[in-house]
Amino acid sequence: MKKDIGSHRSAMTTLFEKILTGDIPSHRVASGEGWYAFLDIFPRREGHTLVIPRRGVQRLADLSPEEQANLMEGVTRTQHVLGQRFETTDFTVCVHDGPLAGQEVPHVHVHVLPRTENDGGSTLMAMWPKTNVAEPDHAALASLASSLQDVK
Repeated sequence: MKKDIGSHRSAMTTLFEKILTGDIPSHRVASGEGWYAFLDIFPRREGHTLVIPRRGVQRLADLSPEEQANLMEGVTRTQHVLGQRFETTDFTVCVHDGPLAGQEVPHVHVHVLPRTENDGGSTLMAMWPKTNVAEPDHAALASLASSLQDVK
């Protein structure tokens, strides 16, 4: 059954919009006001779920505050569902916000992965190259923080 995904449509229909309309099948985990959660078809581990807003936009900043709140409600609801199944309260939650951040589908999506003892996963920091810095550069950090205070 096809569903209405809202009045906003991008110039090109994304994979996730096709999932929302029912044109492409998905494996539903949960859904709610303004969001839909389904199993990733190429999971990093069992239970790897994507939570998406029903309106197809590429970046978090393109969502209204209400849509952002609904999406986060979807993430926490999805964590509850997965937590019951995998007997955990630990999750890796990740957003690739834009193509330079690794976003492969131009539609906001939150990865929710249940974490369990010895699941083979690593930390978010594993995606960054190793650094040889022994001590933090507080002067550089203070300078950057100061410059960020002026951003409107």
